[in-house]
Amino acid sequence: MPTSASSRTAAQPSTADARPGAVSARYLGWVMLITSVVGWLGSGILVLERLRVYADADYITSCDFSAFVSCGTVFQTWQASLFGFPNPLIGIVAFAVTITVGVSLLAGARFPRWYWAGLQAGVTLGMVFVVWLWSQALFDIYVLCIYCIVVWTAMIPLFVFTTVRNLAAGVLPAPAGLVRFLREWIWPVIVLLWVATAASIFFRFLPAFAG
Repeated sequence: MPTSASSRTAAQPSTADARPGAVSARYLGWVMLITSVVGWLGSGILVLERLRVYADADYITSCDFSAFVSCGTVFQTWQASLFGFPNPLIGIVAFAVTITVGVSLLAGARFPRWYWAGLQAGVTLGMVFVVWLWSQALFDIYVLCIYCIVVWTAMIPLFVFTTVRNLAAGVLPAPAGLVRFLREWIWPVIVLLWVATAASIFFRFLPAFAG
């Protein structure tokens, strides 16, 4: 039976997915969905813990393990409410957006170039915010928040995969050789960032735990 032109078009990959070195839409969809759900859950737990602290000033949060690992202590800092409200509320909204994008990609949706540019701007701002929070936790507050680390962990692959996809699709300018390298080494790059983050935490807090 002949196939209509519209159905043939729908079955074909998008231009971005067809380019050498591009990240497939389905693979990206799974990565976005899984990392975003993890980040959303981490943000959600932080919001619930904050509400319990509001209701009971003596409440001990579920990640208060020591003087150096304490969500309750972090909650009391100005960095925890940079814009006048708890930071995790940003995560609740932002990760809900990327969850929707991930599910849409798995369902076969295709988005225009301007949409990917906007998404790139969003995940880049999110990554910058995470890096800032990491620096504050290590070098200013000097206290760790376990659920915050969960969000950081989820944000890294979300940012890297989205960026590599947009580099391959031409949304962001980059030499073809760099795009191929990033596509082939995308998971080693992510693991390297995870290891670097873990190492920075380990060596920064080693004197505290050793003492």
